Amino acid sequence: MTEKTAGPRDLYMEKIENLGDKEIQTIIKALRSKIGAPEASFVNSCVRCGLCADSCHYYQASPQLENTPAYKLNLVLSIFKRYFTFMGQAAPRWTGAKNLDQAMVKEWIDVLFGRCTGCGRCTINCTSGINIPAMIRAARGALAAAGLVPPELQATVLMAVESGNNMGIPTEEWIDTLEWIQDELRGETKDPEATIPVDQKGKKILYTVNPREPKFFPLSLLAAAKVFHAAKESWTFSSKYYDVTNYGLYTGDNSHAAVISGRLVKAMEELGAETLVLGECGHGYNSNRWAAPNWLQKEFPFPVVSVIELVADYISTGRITLDPSLNPKPVTLHDPCNLVRLGGVIEDQRYILKKSVADFVEMTPNRQKNYCCGGGGGQLAMSRFARRRIEAGRIKAEQIRRTGAEIVVAPCHNCIDQLTELNKEYKLGVEAKTVVEMVSNALVFPTN
Repeated sequence: MTEKTAGPRDLYMEKIENLGDKEIQTIIKALRSKIGAPEASFVNSCVRCGLCADSCHYYQASPQLENTPAYKLNLVLSIFKRYFTFMGQAAPRWTGAKNLDQAMVKEWIDVLFGRCTGCGRCTINCTSGINIPAMIRAARGALAAAGLVPPELQATVLMAVESGNNMGIPTEEWIDTLEWIQDELRGETKDPEATIPVDQKGKKILYTVNPREPKFFPLSLLAAAKVFHAAKESWTFSSKYYDVTNYGLYTGDNSHAAVISGRLVKAMEELGAETLVLGECGHGYNSNRWAAPNWLQKEFPFPVVSVIELVADYISTGRITLDPSLNPKPVTLHDPCNLVRLGGVIEDQRYILKKSVADFVEMTPNRQKNYCCGGGGGQLAMSRFARRRIEAGRIKAEQIRRTGAEIVVAPCHNCIDQLTELNKEYKLGVEAKTVVEMVSNALVFPTN
């Protein structure tokens, strides 16, 4: 089932081998709770036309039946039919209904966790308009109810729930990093009064980031602070709740997802900020902009925007000045699935790059029809499927190579991580950068 075990004894696989009726019933019950009337209408909607296959980067890279979105969808529907439809109970063989047993649970994990990033490209090519990622997430959530999320992915969620961020960064380390970045900011801007505010109340925006930035890419924090300084923005970080990521989106566990996103709401309330600004993270945007109000069952009393939208506004209103010649290398853009196809932020990053780089070239296809990089859906966290992830990423690598670009920009740190691995694997010879980093490089500060 997997490409890499957790060690000499894979306790996760042992747990699956020893599944009892109690766990099976838990999965069935949870699946029913996650599939409402709109989703149930998909039961007889798939016409098996096969168009979804060519839309999937997994199938494009490896044309196996298990990699087709229709196969993944029908793995879920076969169980729903068997237990919750009259015909599935009366004539299971005729309807394609199947029993949920250990073998099916193994296949669910291998296919629904190991062969899907939830990118949504299959849905826009589906002749019946079936929301395939939603059905796969429902099944993942059912597995989560029985404690069957791959442990590497589940550990990331639990780390965020228990420590406040998915990297487990202590508050002291976070503050120390910001103090160091503040010193760098003053040197970059030649302004001894430049600051990185923390826990300042009544600011216009609360800015959130992927914890991988303070842990591994602190210069990304510097780039954002530099842009905010140039725009004379009223902003702050929270010392406790600054994590834009939410891997509960990937496990399908709404209770954990609600806890994680709820902390950003709490930070907004405590600090009295006006707008929640989400750093460059595709699934973080999708989670906190679109899904979180449903998870928390409340309407947010404040706007939620991507930093990409904010920076585009800075440029269009003249709050910052850019010199594209400061970024002379040819640049291409990767569209993160959760930000673009599933999130709706499509043109702002293009507007920004056209204003901040000298040579911008699009990938083909792009925008809503872009190919997933392969790092979404929790794939970067699941080491047991790592080889498959890299092989599926070949489609994105080929796209990048065809552009001839030397820099590939992605407004998402998960994508940056995957693109960095693809760069090494496929010898692309490119640099991976965020949008805000390109803007920071092109900033022109007024001289006295």
